[in-house]
Amino acid sequence: MTKKLILVVIDGLTPDVFEAAVERRSAPTLAALADAGTYTRAVSTFPSLTPVCLASLATGGGPDVHHIPHLVWYHRAERRVVEYGSSFGAMRAAGTRRVIKDAIVEMNAEHLASHAVTVYEALEDSGLVTAAVNVPCYRGRTRHVATVPGVVRPVNGPRRFFYYNLFESDVTGAPFAVRGRALGSVDAYAAAVGRWLVTRDGFDFLFFYLPDYDFASHALGPAGADEALARSDRAIGALVQAAGGLEAFLERYDMVVCSDHGQTHVERAVRLEDLVGDPQGIVTASNRAGMVYLDGDARPVAERLGRSEGIGLALFREGDEFYAARNGGVERLERGGRAWQALANPNAGEVIVSAAAGVEFMDQGGRHHAGGGSHGSIDDGDSLVPMLVVGDASPPPSITAVAPLVLEHFGVEAPAYARAA
Repeated sequence: MTKKLILVVIDGLTPDVFEAAVERRSAPTLAALADAGTYTRAVSTFPSLTPVCLASLATGGGPDVHHIPHLVWYHRAERRVVEYGSSFGAMRAAGTRRVIKDAIVEMNAEHLASHAVTVYEALEDSGLVTAAVNVPCYRGRTRHVATVPGVVRPVNGPRRFFYYNLFESDVTGAPFAVRGRALGSVDAYAAAVGRWLVTRDGFDFLFFYLPDYDFASHALGPAGADEALARSDRAIGALVQAAGGLEAFLERYDMVVCSDHGQTHVERAVRLEDLVGDPQGIVTASNRAGMVYLDGDARPVAERLGRSEGIGLALFREGDEFYAARNGGVERLERGGRAWQALANPNAGEVIVSAAAGVEFMDQGGRHHAGGGSHGSIDDGDSLVPMLVVGDASPPPSITAVAPLVLEHFGVEAPAYARAA
């Protein structure tokens, strides 16, 4: 009999921090799972930002497939900026109600490409029961109505769907998710829901998302968020305990544990708009990646940015060819790599910028994480993730290979784009 499968994603967790916590046993549940499983380092997507990464985890495609380009981007058809919540300041600048609608509803209903198949859709089409806890990329087959009338319209998610108390397919008695975020309330909510699900054996596949480590790491830096990781570890421990301990848990469940992206320490923030210096362009920037939307030739803008202090890399399109500009030089990109996939996204800017080491771009609210941690660039520090598999499968080399692993576990064929990857 095929075991049930749980995918745990600890947002922003770096391989270094994961490996140190396992070695020191300061995250005892993760350490015990590492003892039972197989571990490697894997690579994220670019831009290495949560909406892009989670869409890749859920669909098995890069941004060229799922069409989610960034945390903030310009919607050409609607002639407006889409903001998924870079910061409270950015939300206010974009309009809080509009951001809530975009981040919670439209990202799944409209922005996520219709040809990108989520694991929830593929598995439930095969008669399996899927569940998701707090996952921003959740598109599924079951209609769910918000617990608070009038906040957002109904959405389509997995059969068992829990999203920060706003959508709850079942009454679990879980606490309020976002009251006390700095103290780990979101992960505590996930733990309560996860305990309820495991106690009832209420799924075949569970996507269990823990975002509080990323929140703490942004403020304190990756090396300063040990308490947050301990809370995430306890949330995973709640699943194990609900099954009756590790041995009983592993008799019923296989598991994949990873993060969506890494984080690096940032020392200073710059306004990408000041570096672009082009009144014709629309600039969208947040964390350590930015985009420039242009009507004219992208090469001059990219070459200038590639020579700018604070910029590590500037990617641009020229007809059917994709290029990277840096350090005064330009090189052609080979098809299929992370940089190529980012540019091939039809919602991406004509120029995509990756920040230099230690640099972050201010968001449209003027906010940044200088002195703490950030991510989004193509650099290894932002892009490498821990990847642990407890079960018969080998750890996948990238987060885009996780969804095909999940589908293969249940004998479900992956979409053609994922099989070709």
